[in-house]
Amino acid sequence: MPKSNKIYLDYASATPVDSAVSMVMAKYSKENFANPSAMHGAGMKVKKTLDESRKKIGEFLGAHSNEIIFTSGVTESNNLAILGIVNATKEKVPHIVTTNIEHASVLEVCKYLEQNKRASVTYVEVEENGIVDFKKIKKALRLNTVLVSVMYANNEIGTIQPLQKIAKEIRHYKKINNKKILFHTDATQAINYLEIRAEKLGVDLLSFNSAKIYGPKGMGVLYVKRGTSIEKIIFGGNQESDLRPGTENIVNVVGLVEALKITEKIKEKEIKRLTILRDYFFNKLLHSKVLTNIGMIINGDKDVRLPNNVNITIPNIPSDLLVIEFSARGIMASAKSACKTGDGKASHVIQAIRKEANLSHQNKMEDGSLRFSLGRNTSKRDIDVTIKALFEIWNKLKKWYN
Repeated sequence: MPKSNKIYLDYASATPVDSAVSMVMAKYSKENFANPSAMHGAGMKVKKTLDESRKKIGEFLGAHSNEIIFTSGVTESNNLAILGIVNATKEKVPHIVTTNIEHASVLEVCKYLEQNKRASVTYVEVEENGIVDFKKIKKALRLNTVLVSVMYANNEIGTIQPLQKIAKEIRHYKKINNKKILFHTDATQAINYLEIRAEKLGVDLLSFNSAKIYGPKGMGVLYVKRGTSIEKIIFGGNQESDLRPGTENIVNVVGLVEALKITEKIKEKEIKRLTILRDYFFNKLLHSKVLTNIGMIINGDKDVRLPNNVNITIPNIPSDLLVIEFSARGIMASAKSACKTGDGKASHVIQAIRKEANLSHQNKMEDGSLRFSLGRNTSKRDIDVTIKALFEIWNKLKKWYN
């Protein structure tokens, strides 16, 4: 993102395309525009790039190249993972286990399956710190459970879920009951900062997209472990191992590979830098008498969270109004997941971890939650300016909402 007077703190919604990624994409697209399914030389050249890219992404995930399926984004990947498994199962009424703070692309699919009586779903409630108790996942498992879907790191409050512990419980249940249960995770927010090797995490399916890792939008991946029974959900050609028909977006694939390459190279350094900035942000908030006096709340576990996530609640001031006020000062933040912005509802994630937020929503009062997500261009000065703006906004609005 080019330097300007504006401060962008919404990297969890979308990241700018890295300049190196843009260059690679532009260079490749000039001559390589053929359909990779074509039998002629130009098509075969693109097919070779596609195969090489699939192999590189597989290496990044510790997976085989034929376990990598290209999609249009994580929404499609999540839909394919859940619907594809349900469509393929032999269970008469398959059961799914998930949590109550998942992304809409998981929750809405689960609701659709419930409403159409195609599956039953258990929504395990997370704890007040925004982390699910893996023992509760274990307790939710049934003999007809076919899939467990738990987001690796939450997109709103940044809390990191204990995937390896959940995977261990699933394996134990499978062994005792001689049942096959698949484990899926939406790892979109985790790619930049956490361990991402599928086998080490213990997952059978893993989704992520390019738009959160400084790559092109409209590009997603679904890892599907070998031997997994899954059916396609859209129909057409036999591309992507006959799971995702349609001509592959080779330019975006190339961009995704470059973005992953950069991410891997700077990962450790960026984790350390952003953790320092995040903790600095939290300390400035917590040591403010004004904010503590008005009852400011930090949402989610303060430590077991992504290094770039700061989510707070300012009581009795509408979230959308706070976002607008920050935007008027050149600071870009968000209230909740971008895909749910403008729906007129309070954040389901905040309601899940704070009972008083749910009560205030029922009374038609906004919860006042704000998400600041840091990125590669975030500086200490950006945080200082943001904190100052927060005080200004509070002083301006307090008389109307207190």
